[in-house]
Amino acid sequence: QVQLVESGGGLVQAGDSLRLSCAASGRTFSSYAMGWFRQAVGKELEFVAAISWSGGFTSYAASVKGRFTNSRDNAKNTLYLQMNSLKPEDTAVYYCAAGAGTYVYTKANEYSYWGQGTQVTVSS
Repeated sequence: QVQLVESGGGLVQAGDSLRLSCAASGRTFSSYAMGWFRQAVGKELEFVAAISWSGGFTSYAASVKGRFTNSRDNAKNTLYLQMNSLKPEDTAVYYCAAGAGTYVYTKANEYSYWGQGTQVTVSS
């Protein structure tokens, strides 16, 4: 089992950058595929980015590709999401998630463990 805690959210202006972190407990972090999802007010949960257990494979939603970078440090049990050129439409609660598997997964039901979320607000 793994517990996840996100941090790094906040209020920024359009064009700014933020880096989200997701700290994982437990000794098996490196065996989990990890993902980021977001949910804006009144909208459904949306896939943002995913990374394989080794970090060798990544996947991004079209809306963030080229602006966001997903990475992980297995030695530190931490997942990161570097977000550049932020837009008002990136405003949402961002969640990290962990799932068993060796590749990248883009569907929420492929993940078993979720953090509590961190708010990102981008003003225009």
